[in-house]
Amino acid sequence: MKIILLIEDEGALQKTMSDVLSGEGYEVLSALDGEIGARLAKEKTPDLILLDLVLPKMMGFEVLEQIRGDKETKDIPVIILTNLENIQDIQRATDLGVTTYLVKSNYDLEEVVAKVKTALGE
Repeated sequence: MKIILLIEDEGALQKTMSDVLSGEGYEVLSALDGEIGARLAKEKTPDLILLDLVLPKMMGFEVLEQIRGDKETKDIPVIILTNLENIQDIQRATDLGVTTYLVKSNYDLEEVVAKVKTALGE
């Protein structure tokens, strides 16, 4: 079973995404802030990370930099799922090697699941 780490501080969205991904057969680990997310990425080395950029305790870009800077986690596919849609944020995320950058308001859950499956090679 593939493991997905969902780093998202919005409780309702986190629960909904977890339920949908679990229903698709994935094990979902959840983190409500960047510090917990970064720690779980290192401890559990998930198959994929869904990462919000605006997070308490540690912003998503810091989490991403930690993931990319660690030899054990640097190759984990990361999908950004955020409300930030300015070109500088998209470029910074791309420079840090994200697999996909999704703006929450532009995608429904089915489309996010499809992106997850694509990123995992399914």
